[in-house]
Amino acid sequence: MAPHPAAITPELLQQHGITPEEYQRILTALGRTPSMTELGIYSVMWSEHCSYKSSRVHLKRLPTESDRVVQGPGENAGIIDVGDGWACAFKIESHNHPSYIEPYQGAATGVGGILRDIFTMGARPLAVMDSLRFGPIHSEEWVPQVRVSGPGLDTESEAVLHKNHSILEGVVHGIAGYGNCFGVPNLGGETRFEPCYSGNPLVNAFALGLVKRDEIFYAKATGVGNPVIYVGAKTGRDGIHGATMASEEFKEGSEQKRPNVQVGDPFMEKLLLEACIEAMRTGAVVGIQDMGAAGLTSSSCEMGARGGVGIEMNLDDVPQRETNMNAYELMLSESQERMLLVAEKGREQEVLDVFTKWGLDGVVVGEVIAEPRMRIWRNGVLEADIPNQSLTDDAPRYHRPIGTWKAPVPADPPPAVLAALEVRADYTTELKKLLAASNICSKRYIYEQYDSMVQTNTAQGPGAEAGVMRIKESGTPGHERGLAMALAGNGRWCYLDPKLGAMHAVAEAARKVACTGATPVAATNCLNFGNPEKPEIMAQLSTAIDGMAEACTALGTPITGGNVSLYNETRGEGIYPTPVIGVVGILDDVTKSVPAHFQRAGDLVYLVGGKSIAGAIGNALHTFGATEYARQRFAHLWGDVPALHLDDEAALHRALAELAQASAVQSVNDVSDGGLAVALAKNCFPRQIGVRVEVSDPTGTPPEMMLFHEDASLVVASVAPEKKDDFLRIIAAHAQLFAVQLGETVKQRFTILRNGETLVHTTVSDLFTPWSESLESALQNEVLA
Repeated sequence: MAPHPAAITPELLQQHGITPEEYQRILTALGRTPSMTELGIYSVMWSEHCSYKSSRVHLKRLPTESDRVVQGPGENAGIIDVGDGWACAFKIESHNHPSYIEPYQGAATGVGGILRDIFTMGARPLAVMDSLRFGPIHSEEWVPQVRVSGPGLDTESEAVLHKNHSILEGVVHGIAGYGNCFGVPNLGGETRFEPCYSGNPLVNAFALGLVKRDEIFYAKATGVGNPVIYVGAKTGRDGIHGATMASEEFKEGSEQKRPNVQVGDPFMEKLLLEACIEAMRTGAVVGIQDMGAAGLTSSSCEMGARGGVGIEMNLDDVPQRETNMNAYELMLSESQERMLLVAEKGREQEVLDVFTKWGLDGVVVGEVIAEPRMRIWRNGVLEADIPNQSLTDDAPRYHRPIGTWKAPVPADPPPAVLAALEVRADYTTELKKLLAASNICSKRYIYEQYDSMVQTNTAQGPGAEAGVMRIKESGTPGHERGLAMALAGNGRWCYLDPKLGAMHAVAEAARKVACTGATPVAATNCLNFGNPEKPEIMAQLSTAIDGMAEACTALGTPITGGNVSLYNETRGEGIYPTPVIGVVGILDDVTKSVPAHFQRAGDLVYLVGGKSIAGAIGNALHTFGATEYARQRFAHLWGDVPALHLDDEAALHRALAELAQASAVQSVNDVSDGGLAVALAKNCFPRQIGVRVEVSDPTGTPPEMMLFHEDASLVVASVAPEKKDDFLRIIAAHAQLFAVQLGETVKQRFTILRNGETLVHTTVSDLFTPWSESLESALQNEVLA
């Protein structure tokens, strides 16, 4: 056995993120003092990132099963049955901390890691999306933290804005650089800006792939004596303690952790994909696991634990790109583009030959053993001998104290806001300003850097409500089945009410999928929160999980897997609680998919939604403070989150699927950020088609609230006049829904009236310019004091 360190000091434990109590558990599990390699192994496997020790007890409350779920949480990716012998693997994961330290490589390897999660299951990646959160890049949106010393921003605030700009550019280039080179289409996603993300950006990467139902692979070691094979890139020193770093707050000097960030090679990953798929088809592979977080450590002990067996490895045989790497470094390295396979004994050469063909390393590094332990040798010395269960199932699970959370914001709008709402504004100008706001403006500067059409499966790409992909070889020729996917999350709403905000995230992602005509069937989540050792943060996390559970159950979208990212704090300042939800839906005929935007002039425009909110649309001042309009115009946050009636939401989804099947709608678009006026404007932009609508408001509420209030369970649909009766008949069959004709599409002009009074009147091109140019202009001009 390798000699243990001369002294396990408190400082050494702290460096490894191991508490004194956890160290006592290690001593009990081993019955002796750990070697340095064993200490490192425990530090990564018991990190928050790998063990979910603060969240696992709560995650059990999420629904995870349905008739379509083939594989739920616990594997590299969730899998659902999509029909015609096909299954879909999908998952979302975070790479937040690495993307702050080294934005390009942090984001790039986030994409690489989620792609490996997909093809580890035997699925060929079909699409990726991303959910991004950054600090403000507009000086005008730096209101909550501005400290003015004379004209303009102070030096520290200006430096933060420059840093936010740099992080955004690095992250976007990293996502594009990896995904484009690998050859997978990016269907968009979402990008939001808030001051709380300045010190802690969020980079959540989603991927989806297809696999034949009878060709799924699992990360499970079986068969005593079967060879364990290392394949892919060589191991270096990059990423060592990456999992531990991702389980800590940022402090002064966090940028010094660049060596913890992995370095990716998308071309190598493309070779690895093809080699793995080919090796799987030989029938010689019995189990496969990605070397992601914790590298060789997690892949070996987790495969063994799932199979109830052990794995013994000799690190002398591990391909290395650096000299004199010791066992500690080899086991903890998170070098990218690597896999660990278990092959059938006697057939290992078949597997090795495949990887040789693709120019990749393939080496037998160990074998499956009967005793459920991880045994690691280096230079003839037994460096680690650990029970698998102590690293996996027996990892610490904390019932951390759950406090209470109440957002420190007023319940009612400030008097200045009430006074402003009494004065008639120029609503055309206000709409232009809102369309230029960073959370609403076009993100084409970002998504046009991504290839969205590679593989020729894309039916709807970036800029639509959801991405839609066709499944070749399914359905009938010309009428293949399709998959729709969308991401959603609103940290500001979760900050005000974590449970209701999380419910809204599920509902919005599912609604965006339903807008395409698809039926939402399953979900994945990425839970981005602050320090779980603070009771108020645990209150946010626990209640958000309750909200997700309630919404997923009601909408029939069980959680098939995901990721928890905690300790998203910098110098004690936490992010908004930000659960991001990815929802996948199924289209029986992809040609029936519904576009998001107006298609032609002369169509009827309807507002469709749940009757439970019909009388409250735009008439809830206490929820107006959570809107983008209130943020932009008043720079205040107050009140509550809009109500969500899940029965109405579910009925809306069913109706949208029926409308698509009957070809009764020309377009459907979700009413979300910016409210009705923004939804109508964005519907006009792609084809430069105008609209003339009138809203009826007998209550006399401020026009701003009719135009810009944000409610749930609402969509704008355009309907061909000859399809009006079909449209109304389908809506009427759902007792929970209403449909109000607002007006019609026209050529070029954009007009909104209320009770005969003109509120907004301009041209589509006049609105399009600020919306389309705002983000790019801000990035090109840097940050101006």
